[in-house]
Amino acid sequence: MMLSANMAVYDFMKLHITSEKFIVEPVGDSENQRDLLVIDRISQEITLQSNEGQIPASAISKNIYGIVGILRLVAGPYLIVVTQRQNVGSIGGQHIWKVAKTEVISYKRSLTHLTEKQVSLNKSYLSLLDVMLTTESFYYSTTYDLTHTLQRLYNTSPDFQSLALHERADQRFVWNTHVLRELAQQPELAKFCLPMMLGNVSINACTINNHQVFYILISRRCIYRAGTRFNVRGVDMQGHVANFVETEQILQYEENICSFVQTRGSIPIFWKQKADLKRLPNPVVLDTDHLSAFQKHFDHQIYTYGSQVVVNLVNQDGAEKCLENTLSQVITSAQNKNIRYEPFDFHKECKRMRWDRLSILLDRLEPDRNRFGYFLQQRNQVSKTQSGVFRTNCVDCLDRTNVVQSLLARVTLQEQCVTLGILAPEQNVTSQTKFDSVFKNVWADNADIISKEYAGTGALKTDFTR
Repeated sequence: MMLSANMAVYDFMKLHITSEKFIVEPVGDSENQRDLLVIDRISQEITLQSNEGQIPASAISKNIYGIVGILRLVAGPYLIVVTQRQNVGSIGGQHIWKVAKTEVISYKRSLTHLTEKQVSLNKSYLSLLDVMLTTESFYYSTTYDLTHTLQRLYNTSPDFQSLALHERADQRFVWNTHVLRELAQQPELAKFCLPMMLGNVSINACTINNHQVFYILISRRCIYRAGTRFNVRGVDMQGHVANFVETEQILQYEENICSFVQTRGSIPIFWKQKADLKRLPNPVVLDTDHLSAFQKHFDHQIYTYGSQVVVNLVNQDGAEKCLENTLSQVITSAQNKNIRYEPFDFHKECKRMRWDRLSILLDRLEPDRNRFGYFLQQRNQVSKTQSGVFRTNCVDCLDRTNVVQSLLARVTLQEQCVTLGILAPEQNVTSQTKFDSVFKNVWADNADIISKEYAGTGALKTDFTR
């Protein structure tokens, strides 16, 4: 899983700032220590140069941990760099980092070349950029491909292994592709190109039945049809849906590692729910052909993940009924043998806090869960693979979705623990009190983070998951 030294991205650098240049100097890389990334602030030329003492003593120098990219605004180009990071943990011995602080540095030394209106516009764009960069949910690794699931990484070709990190990354989950473009188009600069994902990474050292394990949860938010709740719903003509998130649960134990992948995404039909003065505006299904976009969406999902079980948790009466009816009709029209539909009226079935009734849904899904399986590698040999996913949705794909995903994850984790000999068949992972607390909090935190990214507020049903 570790990248070769030639493919890894620089982990630590010095940024030297002069009046005419940005000079990025890798630190601690003996083979390539002589290479400098030089950006001319005037001509905007980007070159890789040998270190021949061209860094002046008068340069302002600072430590950086990665280059996010270059963004062009009204005032001109801005260099975006990571200035602080937080170590989240490791996967397979490879460090995973969370971006803690960034800095946006203008190529221009002043704004005197701008009109008053341009200065105002530039300030507004910088404010929007700051909101995005302070999301506190950007993650990266310089030696591990965080955008891919374990199963995708182990199903790669030798050609894939030789690609630079930004080239081999799953582009659905790389949030700085656009701003990396100027660097990425020059192959010699690959070790400076740091792909970043948005979502959640939680890595926890735990004990289950006196066995030391790592429990890991990764949620990768898709860049396509990105936007906030009410403003972005449903599918587009290319088959991309709002709030699409791939969630991977990883269990690491001694020389064994296994993963279980689920997805969520807005109901893949054309619909809207524009915010107004109502507390909760009604969803509206558009009067158009949904089938083509629906098929594009699932063609890609099936190609990527295998068979699909669509778990639809919306209300089957009231304002949400139109969503359930239309989705059911489109699935019937599609006649795709790789798609099975499982509607479950979450609010009706679980009203008055009857969470125990979720077992009805789990029982219905159990044959599919057994059929799909999970990915397992034991002592560098793959012994199991996952052949399909549960694609869960409610209206927002947040609260109800997270509850059901956590239950499916727990049932699969139980099976994995028995398979690996962590638990005996008669033992239950829920009886492992300390670990159960970790599990619940990890999933509740995951719900909060995804909810804040899409809706701007924390999740509502964490009373169940916690």
